[in-house]
Amino acid sequence: MTANLNPMPAGKIRFAIIGCGHIGLRHMDFIRANPDCELLAICDSRPIKELSPIPFFQDEDELLAQDFDVLVIATPNGLHERHALLALRNDRHVLIEKPMALTSTGCNNIIREAKARGKQIFCVMQNRYSAPSVWLKSLMEKKALGRIFLVTLNCFWNRDVRYYHKGSWKGTPDLDGGILFTQFSHFIDSLLWLFGDIADIEAKFANFSHGDSTSFEDTGTAIFNFTQGGMGAFNFTTSVRGQNLESSLTVIGEKGTVRIGGQYMEKVEVCMLEGIDGGSIGAAATDPRVNHAFIYDNIVSVLKKGALPDIDPLEAGKVVETIEKIYSRKKPI
Repeated sequence: MTANLNPMPAGKIRFAIIGCGHIGLRHMDFIRANPDCELLAICDSRPIKELSPIPFFQDEDELLAQDFDVLVIATPNGLHERHALLALRNDRHVLIEKPMALTSTGCNNIIREAKARGKQIFCVMQNRYSAPSVWLKSLMEKKALGRIFLVTLNCFWNRDVRYYHKGSWKGTPDLDGGILFTQFSHFIDSLLWLFGDIADIEAKFANFSHGDSTSFEDTGTAIFNFTQGGMGAFNFTTSVRGQNLESSLTVIGEKGTVRIGGQYMEKVEVCMLEGIDGGSIGAAATDPRVNHAFIYDNIVSVLKKGALPDIDPLEAGKVVETIEKIYSRKKPI
């Protein structure tokens, strides 16, 4: 994506949000916390009462008749493409929650439309802003680990009846798409961002404990090679009892080993690299659930100052393409 060659005039950037579930409400808070941003309207298909003094709409056409600059798309996954195209065709920039769409074709449709309209696409890939991830990215750019031998990504989470419930879009193939889209696409983005594209994928999947609530897998493993060298494994589940257990990334390289972990890869747990100490990074790590604030800072920089988006939409599309590849190689156990 190119820089914004026509910066907006002085004044706050005006936002509207479509989708007022959990993540939509978080976006509302981040917009209000940024002094350069202003929330002008919200929209949801459900008749929500008195969420805020902000004008509320149930009809998306009525929402788009309002005067604002950026539409935040926080609707179910399967609606992202439709709502992004609708906003772009109405001359709005878009901020799209992960995933950009449920197919790589859908991502390409959004990217082409934005280019044709001269509008920006901002994508939510907030793991990139976590201090340990930024630290690991710097190590990779400096080739501090030498040749990469093995990368393992483990995401062991809980999603139970508190999450999947009757009448929800969660767990449905058309609106949810599967746990690689809804729960773990951020971590696939981390793999690609840090180590490059993957190939030679083999995968196995099972639905151990969600047969009554989802029509897709709750557990899987994928092994692959990185096109830039080294091999990798991704193990994931939403069947941990009670609560999330961990999200961790271990890198074994020619010159040492590092591991970032915790529930959301928010701390450095191992750093065995000569002359490099990751302990202070781990101590300084912030809660990754607040990383959306950096996304809004970037939107302001792009639309007001002509900066580049931190996350290229093509990279967000690559995440969806990679998920499609993993699913296409899956075998039941």
